[in-house]
Amino acid sequence: MAIQRKASAVWQGGLKDGKGTVSTATGILSDTPYNFSMRFEDESGTNPEELIAAAHAGCFAMALSGQLGEADLKADRLSVNATVRMEKTDTGMTVTASHLDLVASIPGASEEAFNTAANNAKAGCPISRLLNCEISLNASLEA
Repeated sequence: MAIQRKASAVWQGGLKDGKGTVSTATGILSDTPYNFSMRFEDESGTNPEELIAAAHAGCFAMALSGQLGEADLKADRLSVNATVRMEKTDTGMTVTASHLDLVASIPGASEEAFNTAANNAKAGCPISRLLNCEISLNASLEA
């Protein structure tokens, strides 16, 4: 079974003076603006890398929930922040890493079961498998 998700982008103008919008088929994003300054400088607004970070955080949280369920555990809360790093390489600007910061509240979870589930989720979530970069994880289990 294949699942397809659709999004679109429109760009007008040059790289540095142009502007674009991104939209999703669901309408969650609808003509959301982005430009060079939002992406590479400090102008407020979204950009493709921020959207990748959001996708990675959400995907990982769901994958971890699934891994915990397989271990007969259920989280009260999984708080995930993802930071995507983009660097200039020999081939141009490249996403080189995605770092996940996780704070979890999981009643009855041992440190070993938690770490196993977190690492399995890091390796197995579809967005992790999509990214061709280093993916790191800092996971902490709250008492």
